[in-house]
Amino acid sequence: MGSRILKIMTMFSKLKQIKDMRQQAKQIQGTLSQEHVETSATWGKVKIAMNGNQEVENVTIDPEMLKPENKSSIETGIKDAVNEAVKKVQKIMATKIREGNIKIPDFK
Repeated sequence: MGSRILKIMTMFSKLKQIKDMRQQAKQIQGTLSQEHVETSATWGKVKIAMNGNQEVENVTIDPEMLKPENKSSIETGIKDAVNEAVKKVQKIMATKIREGNIKIPDFK
C-alpha cells in the first residue's frame, strides 16, 4: 500500500513539474515576443520583420520586383531574409540565456 501512495505522490509531483515548465515556457515566450529583428535581401528589395518567437510579422517587397520575370529573385530573397532573421533571433536568445535573462527549465 505504501509503494502505491508513493507512486501517486510521484505522479502528482511530475504533474506539478509539467505545470511549472509550461509557466516558464509562457514567460520565455513573453520575453522573446518583445524582441524584434528586421532583415533584407535582394539588394534591400525584400524585407522581413520577425519577433523573438520566430513569427514573421511583416514582409515588404519593392513593387519594382513584382514582375513575373522576378519570381525566382523574390522567392530567393524571401528565403534568404527569413533565414537571416531566424539566425538573428537565435543569437538574441543565446545572449539572453547566457546573460541569465531567460532561465531554461530543468528537465528531470
